[in-house]
Amino acid sequence: MIIRPATGDDAALLGAMLYEAARWDPHGPREPIEEVLADPVIRRYHDGWGRRGDAGVVGELEGSPVGAAWHRLFAAKAPGFGFLDEQTPELSIAVAPLHRGKGIGGLLLRAAMVQAREAGFRRLSLSVAARNPARRLYQRAGFEEVGEHGGSWTMLARL
Repeated sequence: MIIRPATGDDAALLGAMLYEAARWDPHGPREPIEEVLADPVIRRYHDGWGRRGDAGVVGELEGSPVGAAWHRLFAAKAPGFGFLDEQTPELSIAVAPLHRGKGIGGLLLRAAMVQAREAGFRRLSLSVAARNPARRLYQRAGFEEVGEHGGSWTMLARL
């Protein structure tokens, strides 16, 4: 697998990965992607990709993207689900369903954490459903639960 930096050309890919992150549960509803991405809070994670503070990585197998991890700063007046403050970027991560369980998520997570640290960020936050198995991946990478809301955990990693 090749891990490369996300670019401005990856906005559509990040939207597709955002859909996978939002609809991670294989037993849950799978509304049309357009419907999920139309949610104003969901859109905050990829609309206008490439603004100050945006960065991420894309994982590719044989030239095709299979996952991404990206972070973005949010304003207090328009926070994400895992918002802590305006100086802490919130991480999003997803792997295409056919490629889950192969260690790709862990590679993307570590690469995104290194990228954020090298960009000068001291912390990353994220939001994850308490019953999402990816929660254990985040814990192994050093994320700790710092809040809970509506069945989801807000987690924080110090870089």
